[in-house]
Amino acid sequence: MTLPASADFDPLSVMEDAGPGEFPQTANASRCDREKIGKPLTLADVVDLSLCNNPQTRSLWASARAQAANVGVGMAAYLPTLSAQAGAARNRSDATGSTINYTSRSAGLSASYLLFDFGGRSATLENAKQLLVAANATRDATLQANFLTAVQSYYALLSARANADALKVAEASARESLAAAEARYQAGIATPADKLQALTALSQSRLNLITAQGNVNSTQGTLANIMGFDASQAYSLQPLPESAPDPVVEQDIGKLIEDARRKRPDLLAAEAQIKAAEAQLAATRAAGLPTLSLGASTGTQHITGSPNTNSSSIGVTLSVPLFTGYRDTYQNRAAELQVEGKVAARDLLANQIALDVWKAYQTLLTNSQSLLAANDLVVSAELSERMTLGRYKAGVANMSILDVLNAQSALASARQQRVAALYNFQASRLALAQAIGQLDLTRLDAGN
Repeated sequence: MTLPASADFDPLSVMEDAGPGEFPQTANASRCDREKIGKPLTLADVVDLSLCNNPQTRSLWASARAQAANVGVGMAAYLPTLSAQAGAARNRSDATGSTINYTSRSAGLSASYLLFDFGGRSATLENAKQLLVAANATRDATLQANFLTAVQSYYALLSARANADALKVAEASARESLAAAEARYQAGIATPADKLQALTALSQSRLNLITAQGNVNSTQGTLANIMGFDASQAYSLQPLPESAPDPVVEQDIGKLIEDARRKRPDLLAAEAQIKAAEAQLAATRAAGLPTLSLGASTGTQHITGSPNTNSSSIGVTLSVPLFTGYRDTYQNRAAELQVEGKVAARDLLANQIALDVWKAYQTLLTNSQSLLAANDLVVSAELSERMTLGRYKAGVANMSILDVLNAQSALASARQQRVAALYNFQASRLALAQAIGQLDLTRLDAGN
């Protein structure tokens, strides 16, 4: 963000004109409408509510506006100062046995203006501007992190629900196997062990379903909390369209890292912190140099029994600091070390960003391949389960209930793996966008 340097610049207006990457939509009343919880929520609705109702978001917004006000403080140094004085006194004087009582009144007006200070004012203003840039970038980075948290919680809930649905199907299959085992037992072609094994499998599937439904409730409460509601708040999600995401096309990882280093708001904040520290160093150095100021004053005084006295003056003052007990030397050294520290922090962050992008990209590729493999696994497991159950019901001599239960267990596991792979793939797309610094609402359509 580039701030104008003109004297009529209002720093608070910067906060009203946030750019596309700064989530201006969170200030939109319709997006922050809490009543939308009564309708099925899209992923965009979940993100909106999470950003609008997150206390951390409000805290960062307040901090950024406070820093914008500090820019105004820095700009005030370019304007003259004007002050007025007024006084009244009742005086008593005793001399050589006589007492004199009189009243004095005075009024005055004085003005001063800093003409030249070797760049101290400009450095202080630049420091405030860069800290504002850093505050805005830090806010954006935190918004993206909160954005991703909402997305991950959303997909975690969808995954938990889909997993529970898969286990309901597994329970129905176990019940069908028990019925088949009972039928074969009644026909005298199966042992009681088959029936007991099928009954055990049914009980296990019920236990798995109960655990999965408990996980759904817990995950739903977590997402409600992230959106700013009580965990007990009831809500529903709009179903996602049935679609098979295309496999990920491999990209130039070097280009992705380069994009991240240009767009990541936390790195932009680190760069702004360096510039702010450099400006603070310039201001500290200027504090030990002479200053030239213009001053003017006018006033009047009235004493009882005497004519009014009017006075006025105008002049230029040169102030030259001669010795400050080495304070300036130490302040300059401290400011220099602050710059070095900010540069080191920026370099460390740049390295971490490269690692973040690499990990997010590899995770996306892995999840893409896992989803394709999981789709194939479900297809083959469904065919195996249908064939095995059919052969068992038909009374094939070499088929046992264990074969059926194993096939059904494999199918349930395959469905669970596909659910996890699908939503991990969707979330990892947006995780890569966040790692690059490009996560915003326009990315949600691609994620879905």
